[in-house]
Amino acid sequence: MKQNPAPPADALERATEQGFLALPFAALAYTAEDGFAGISRIALGQDAAGTPMTLISALAPHFVALKAQPVCALMLGEPGPKGDPLTHPRLRLRASARFADPAERSVLRDLWLATHPKAKLYIDFADFAFVRLVPLGGLLNGGFGKARTITAQDLAAKPA
Repeated sequence: MKQNPAPPADALERATEQGFLALPFAALAYTAEDGFAGISRIALGQDAAGTPMTLISALAPHFVALKAQPVCALMLGEPGPKGDPLTHPRLRLRASARFADPAERSVLRDLWLATHPKAKLYIDFADFAFVRLVPLGGLLNGGFGKARTITAQDLAAKPA
């Protein structure tokens, strides 16, 4: 196995990663039904424990794909208005999609609407489901030459 060239994240970098998890959107990569890579922009939130989650319609291609193959990845962060996009900070997160139990829907609904109030228009449609994106690890890239390895433990830890 090749050694990861990115060193582990320090406390400040782990706090930065938590800021990325607070973003209201992300790009979600998944394995599509035909076996090829798929990517979708998703709304992003967190459950009460701070685990990233999203709300997905069964009509979306990533809904079926994540049911069949829960391994996925998120890209969080956007380039600024100036400069090379590769110099702007971003977090790549590997995750496992876990569809929430319908018994949790009421609690997750309230959490979701607190940060995504416009979702009130569609959140109660029968085809929508909450999906936790349980972190498995990642890579925090603070810009050129500033990559740091993020572990699942780092992602579970809340900054003090």
